Amino acid sequence: MRERFTTEMKEAMKAGDKRRLGTIRLIQAALKDKDIEARGAGKGQATEDEILALLQKMIKQRQESITMYEQGGRPELALQEKEEAEIIASFLPKQMDDAETKAAIEAAIAEAGAASMKDMGKVVGLLRAKYAGRMDFGKASGIVKDLLPKG
Repeated sequence: MRERFTTEMKEAMKAGDKRRLGTIRLIQAALKDKDIEARGAGKGQATEDEILALLQKMIKQRQESITMYEQGGRPELALQEKEEAEIIASFLPKQMDDAETKAAIEAAIAEAGAASMKDMGKVVGLLRAKYAGRMDFGKASGIVKDLLPKG
């Protein structure tokens, strides 16, 4: 994945795509911070799953900014954030659709033996381990709540 960032950055430079180049540089800077944090914890470099989580976090930040800019009457800044979010998303694996997400959640509930809302953490933990980067965990949490028996 790290090699892909470097390759894509070179291609963006050659193409003169300033937005893509700037966004990839932001990703690399965030990744460098993540690596420093990992070394501080004695782990070496950030893992692929940590990189995927980082990218998802960056997209979520952009989505929050888009909402604020649109409410503040700044459509040009909202557009810039949308473009950055799309570029970052291009590095993520294909996202699961709603039907795939629901099926994966039902399987995780069965695998965890979840019987109530108290088991939600187990279910979400299983999903994060198996589907990092491919599932929107904000939506998934809501579906898990709906599928688990209350009590």
